[in-house]
Amino acid sequence: MSVELHLLYSQLPAIDRLLREPDVAPLVAEYGPVLLTDTLRQMQVEAREYISQFHSLADWCSDWPMALKQRLHNRQSALKPVFNLSGTVLHTNLGRAPLAESAIAAVNDAMRGAVTLEYSLSGAGRGHRDRAIADLLCELTGAEDACIVNNNAAAVFLMLTVMAAGKQVVVSRGELVEIGGAFRIPDVMRQAGCELVEVGTTNRTHLKDYRQAINEHTGLLMKVHTSNYSIEGFTASVAEAQLAILGNEFSIPTATDLGSGSLVDMTRYGLPAEPMPQQLIAAGIDLVTFSGDKLLGGPQAGIILGKKRWIEQLQQHPLKRVLRADKMTLAALDATLRLYQQPDRLTELLPTMRLLTRPTQVIAESAQRVLVALTPRYGTDFTLAAEPCWSQIGSGSLPVDRLASWAVTFAPKEGRGSALEALTARWRGLAKPVIGRVADGRLWLDLRCLEDEAALLRELAR
Repeated sequence: MSVELHLLYSQLPAIDRLLREPDVAPLVAEYGPVLLTDTLRQMQVEAREYISQFHSLADWCSDWPMALKQRLHNRQSALKPVFNLSGTVLHTNLGRAPLAESAIAAVNDAMRGAVTLEYSLSGAGRGHRDRAIADLLCELTGAEDACIVNNNAAAVFLMLTVMAAGKQVVVSRGELVEIGGAFRIPDVMRQAGCELVEVGTTNRTHLKDYRQAINEHTGLLMKVHTSNYSIEGFTASVAEAQLAILGNEFSIPTATDLGSGSLVDMTRYGLPAEPMPQQLIAAGIDLVTFSGDKLLGGPQAGIILGKKRWIEQLQQHPLKRVLRADKMTLAALDATLRLYQQPDRLTELLPTMRLLTRPTQVIAESAQRVLVALTPRYGTDFTLAAEPCWSQIGSGSLPVDRLASWAVTFAPKEGRGSALEALTARWRGLAKPVIGRVADGRLWLDLRCLEDEAALLRELAR
């Protein structure tokens, strides 16, 4: 080793000395000595590698306490808050529905101590974790009973396993959907031990098609709501009430997977109509499944409503224990469902409904303010504009319908695609990343889901 390198290596401070530095003391109190020691060891390794490669000290070696502080503060958690300016309200990749404040408070309470998860206060003994929420769901929907699992895919899988394992399930060919992550209804049926029987055609299925498919091996008549695509034109489908009557005639249970599902009439809030579980229950369908974190606006959960005899079978199956929801999910779901007892305040208290019903004029005014604030910072390299656009609900809900919105757009003056790519990459690296969408040669920041303008502007000023 040369004298020069030896001198450089000798300038690297000892870890024990660094831990005694006055500037490091607050970090020791905040993070503890173990994490600090491990971090400093890694920094020493990186410093030695830099010396070996470049025969000089890295710039950050001039202030080890500051470098350590930045290293600790820049640690990324697995789930990082972002600004969702993509134009998709219920964005699956961004966590779908934001929770109401009451749901967040309920989760905090559930995490802090003991709760009556499976304890009956009236009987001073073991209770059922679904009971209280099931009673609330029955009150809201008119169902006889309910079952809660960890997501809607699990709800469908459990239902098929219990109702039709080793039997045939009759489904319209036009309802064999695929949702995100290549999750396909036929594959789920196969894994559940069911035999799929397709009836009708892609665009038209009639009641007689179901009737003709029924035999001694039929275990379930099923409908799947095509929430993530739309077939238009020369079409026909079987109404749930008709299917329920047919099932009763042959003593075969019926089921509908709604996927999204809404407990309120969306049209009363000026939104497109979406099938409601209570409508299908009233129509006589035996079991209805839907998600908790889509239009419901709650946590990820799979909800199964229906006839008590079938729900009891679901609850008793070993698979239910595998798929059951935890106390935090149940706490958040309970708090979310209680908001539906106040439908007149739903757009005020439930973030999903608040964002979906946000007035276009309010969004337009926000776009103008953001435009004025960002133009001095980005106007040299981009042409900025406030433009009308269309948001989508997302997560497979109402795929054709759009919501009028406004966006701030960035059109590169030079570089085109490369300039936009560089900008979006830089914004993804911010302390709170900004997620927009690129279309028509521009970056669009759809402001429908922006409720804290000041926070966004502070982030983009960096």
